[in-house]
Amino acid sequence: MSRTALVTGATSGIGRAFAGRLAGLGYDLVIVGRRQERLDEFVREHPDVQVRDIAADLSTDAGIDTVARICEAEPIDLLVNNAGVAHYMPLAELPAAKARELTQVKVVAPTMLTRAVVGGMQARGEGAVINVAGMIAFSGPAPSSVMPRRAVYAGGLAFAVAFSQTLSAELEGTGVQVQVLCPGVVATEFHEVQGLDLSAVRRMTAEDVVTASLRGLELGEVVVAPGVEDAGLLEAVFAADQAAFNGQSPELASRYRTA
Repeated sequence: MSRTALVTGATSGIGRAFAGRLAGLGYDLVIVGRRQERLDEFVREHPDVQVRDIAADLSTDAGIDTVARICEAEPIDLLVNNAGVAHYMPLAELPAAKARELTQVKVVAPTMLTRAVVGGMQARGEGAVINVAGMIAFSGPAPSSVMPRRAVYAGGLAFAVAFSQTLSAELEGTGVQVQVLCPGVVATEFHEVQGLDLSAVRRMTAEDVVTASLRGLELGEVVVAPGVEDAGLLEAVFAADQAAFNGQSPELASRYRTA
């Protein structure tokens, strides 16, 4: 029985690596990207696989709705929400159009596509959603000296983590898996299009990122951090999150009371 995977941002980097790996595993593919010539190239390079290409811009409502209709109407077994844009700059310097584009691609699109696909997965009792984020999702507490500020980008990735964890809990027992994939710096053209030269920085390959993600599904991990050797670090973060959540009270904390 054939399986179908839909991959957004499939024309380069991690998305292309996902599409290529899934093709090798026998999936039929629906690949989504902005650049038709790149989609055509992938189809030509995979003549033995059933590939449908969808040219759609997920920074627009029309693009999101086009892909969501496919997610809702067809039996998608694996959804990979990978599409992304960087726009690394402080909020005050971030043009409104770029801020809107970033939130559409990294927050609105994954939400709407996942919403469209998950009902069918629940009805069939199986399926998986992979939301591609990044380790910058955990960078909020870092001081400004550690990295350039990129509040909207980091916030979008942090949304993916909380969204995926909460949705995974919602779907417990349904047979549907949810994963958020959080790589560090990856050797793709993603940074180059922002004018950032990272050629001197050690970077993980997109293929290794995909390997970690698929192995993470087998292990049942909700948060997959391909470059974090000590999984206990992640467990400590999430335990602290839960402790803070459980530590709330209807009483005003003493530090906020007038002396």
